Amino acid sequence: MIAGIRIKVCGLTSPGDAELADRCGADYLGFNFYPKSPRAITLAQFRAMQPKLPAGKKVAVGVSPTTEELRAWTGAGIDSFQIHFPTYTPPATVAAWAETVGPDKLWLAPKLPPDEDLTSELLSLADTFLLDTFQADKFGGTGRIGDWVKFARHQQAHPARTWILSGGLNPENIGAALRTSGAKFVDINSGVESAPGIKDGAKLKRFAMLLHESRF
Repeated sequence: MIAGIRIKVCGLTSPGDAELADRCGADYLGFNFYPKSPRAITLAQFRAMQPKLPAGKKVAVGVSPTTEELRAWTGAGIDSFQIHFPTYTPPATVAAWAETVGPDKLWLAPKLPPDEDLTSELLSLADTFLLDTFQADKFGGTGRIGDWVKFARHQQAHPARTWILSGGLNPENIGAALRTSGAKFVDINSGVESAPGIKDGAKLKRFAMLLHESRF
């Protein structure tokens, strides 16, 4: 945590980048198990890296996983589960995810169209929600800036939930993003990379420095 802001660095593909993220103040380290992502790793690759990873909490990122996949991730030492999914996903499916890992470890990241808000039914199924930039043909990782005002509205309306701001965050816009959204938890990825899955040390350090030096 830096200046009261929790940080997740996502799309990590190597122990070296995970160590760098940890040194820069990341509270959570994200590993993408969605095969279509340019930052995807397999569960076997994660297990091979695990002995070399820092002690920070590990987050598995996936898209509409099966309960079998969730159980496998749990067995690999994952702490939290960030699940992206379309809003037409049956509530029973989401409830099964919550039952498999526990609502306290489930981070729901619905693919929320611009004109839609989270439903009360979804809000009842998890403690943590990540709002990412909507793009019809992708699940996150677009590098595009999200709707910060919409995020603020959700966070203010449901303060008992944990809210994570994601989508196109980088050293140049993090100040404006935090002032507009009121976020206390951010997810950074492409904005601190030199290439997909390769973190840029200078960008990460600048991001951390700006949080240390600023008050939002």
